[in-house]
Parts: sequence; C-alpha cells; structure tokens
Amino acid sequence: MSAAAKRVGTFEPGSPAWHAARISALGGSEVAAVLGLSPWESRFSLWHKKKGYAGAADDNAVMRWGRWLEEPIARAFADLHPEYRVRRTGTWASRSRPWQLATPDRLLSTLTERALLEVKTSHNADDWGEPGTDEVPIYYRTQALWQLDTLGLSHAHIAVLISGSDYREYVVDWNIAEVTALREAGREFLDTLERDERPDIDEHTSTYRTVRALHPLIDDIEVEIAPGLAERYRRAVAEHKAAEDAKRRAAAEVLDALGSGRRAVVAGESIAIRVPGTGDSPPSLRPSPIRSTPQKVSAAA
Repeated sequence: MSAAAKRVGTFEPGSPAWHAARISALGGSEVAAVLGLSPWESRFSLWHKKKGYAGAADDNAVMRWGRWLEEPIARAFADLHPEYRVRRTGTWASRSRPWQLATPDRLLSTLTERALLEVKTSHNADDWGEPGTDEVPIYYRTQALWQLDTLGLSHAHIAVLISGSDYREYVVDWNIAEVTALREAGREFLDTLERDERPDIDEHTSTYRTVRALHPLIDDIEVEIAPGLAERYRRAVAEHKAAEDAKRRAAAEVLDALGSGRRAVVAGESIAIRVPGTGDSPPSLRPSPIRSTPQKVSAAA
C-alpha cells in the first residue's frame, strides 16, 4: 500500500484539522457530492466549503451516533473474521494524485492480503441489497471505490448496522471504469475551485442551506431581480401549494380505504403505513420508502 499512497496524518473526523487537510483535495466522503449523488451534500455546498465561503455542517444526532457505533460494529466484523488483523489508520494521499485522499475506518490485513473496512449505520434497508454482494447505496460505493483507488487496494468490506439490530456485510471491488470516472470528475471539480467557477444552484437541500448562510444579515433595501426568475419562483410556489393539496387529498383517500388497517399495499408492494399519533392525536399516514436499484458509478453520473 505504501507504494500507492503516503500517510498524511491522523485527524478527528469533522475537526478543523480534518477540514484543513481537505481544503484543496477530495476525500472519499466528498466524491458523491461532486457527482450529485450525495443525500447530505451538494456540489454547490461542497464548493463553497472548499473555498471557505461556508462552514462545515453542524454536528447532529445521526452523525454522533454513527461515530459512537463505529467501534462496536468494527469489533463485530473482527469477531466474525478472525483471519483479518483489523486496525485503525489515518488519512492517506495518493502518491500519483496527491489531491486524492482516503481515511478508511479500518485497514484489514492477512499474511497475503490487504483490504479496507467501512463501517456504516442505516435507519432502514431500502437501498441495501442482498448481504455478501456489492449492492450498497451509490454514495457509499463511490466512497469505497475512491478509497480503494487512493490506497491501491482491490477490496472494500462494508459492515452496516440497520435499524439498530440488523448487521450485514458487503464487498465492493476496485473497478477501473468506475474509478476513472471518479478521478476525472474529482479533478474537474478541483479545477473549478482554482478558476473560481461557482457551480449552478440546484434543488438540493444543502444548496438552499448554503445560500441562506452566505448572507446572514438583512439590509432594508430593494433588489431588482430578473422577470424570468420571479416567474419561476411564483410558479414553483403555486405548484408546491397544488402538490400539497393533491397529496393531502390522496392521503385522506388512502386512510379512508385502510380503515383500521396498518399497511396499504398493491400487488404485495407496500405503499403507505398508518403510524400512531402523539398524545391524543389519531393515527397518520406515512409513505413507504421506494426501493431503488443499486447503481454503478459512470461518467454520466
């Protein structure tokens, strides 16, 4: 592994030093955002953080529990795989592409093999396929591939704890076509930082949050905006209201059809579920997650 990468140091995830090490480079957790595949970060928000225009995301319960559960999940993997030496490591940089960083949760080794381990938690199993396969959420796949490519390794084991009790393992193998697409996308993104070329605003929640944070003060002035932008905003507001009304009616119709039933299904597929209300409130309707097909990384992603 030392032939492919060099150790940069050990940083607490999310710490100022951790972010400083990534200011002009890309880590495995950031690549999905570059490709527009991350549920937590957009290309727009990542670009502004790299430029120093926006701060890191605030720590939250999901992030904290992910950190707290990392050790017991890694220990479970070690207990199930005594053939591996499981050890912590730090941050590594590719020798041929110093802007490509990897901070795997654990490194795995035997007398003849080296691999890495990524530890995850998940609320549900919707984006996870059959255990033992490579059918993992696309944003975790990009992370695993990026780190494998940085370290010059071939296999990434992913151990995930779903809903607090469903432990599963998956394996992602290094793939030249996919990592080539990742390298090209990563280098192109970093080039936009050097050119000061801001990404377009998109619909991602992280983008909206970043735009809000860019201008925290309010000046009591009027600003003339483009008529086309005004029309798009008004139309979006009206369409959102119409969509909310349509959803409310459809939900009422599903609840009426369910009666005292718990789940609404069509041909065996769960559509919605009645959940208890809080306090004296009656049950409400919650849509069932839509199962997605596991994706592969491509240049078009």
